[in-house]
Amino acid sequence: MKYTPIVGTLGYVLSPNGDEVLMVLRNARAHDDQFGKYNGLGGKMRRDEDAATCMIREIREEAGIEVASMRLRGTVNWTNFGPKGEDWLGFVFLIDGFSGRPRESSAEGPLSWAPLAGLSSLPMWEGDRHFLPLVFDNDPRPFHGFMPYDRERTLAWSFVRM
Repeated sequence: MKYTPIVGTLGYVLSPNGDEVLMVLRNARAHDDQFGKYNGLGGKMRRDEDAATCMIREIREEAGIEVASMRLRGTVNWTNFGPKGEDWLGFVFLIDGFSGRPRESSAEGPLSWAPLAGLSSLPMWEGDRHFLPLVFDNDPRPFHGFMPYDRERTLAWSFVRM
């Protein structure tokens, strides 16, 4: 079977003191597949972009800030994800330097700084709780994960670091 995922980026912007992360509460559009969930910033890659350019563009569009420093923390292959059962391949970045002041909201919903220590208590996709610790840990190696879904439910999680 041919694999043709939607390719996108997902970024987590650290506050200047490193204690908080900028999150979006997806509540601006009732038809949003992620309605009511907190998420990092990002979106679909355009055919004329590489992953880094896509991430920089998405952060600019959604938060109104300019990326000064970021690191690829990993990739995740989500299959049969969400209400539409889509396949996604995501490049996950940690943005640890930026200029400007983040907007208060985006087209998806309000933006807010969430304490890094309390991220897992926010309403989010079940699977995010598996890979988020890898985004923020001190291991310099990127992770590469596979997370099959049954639409709304995570079925498994595996990853390697190289």
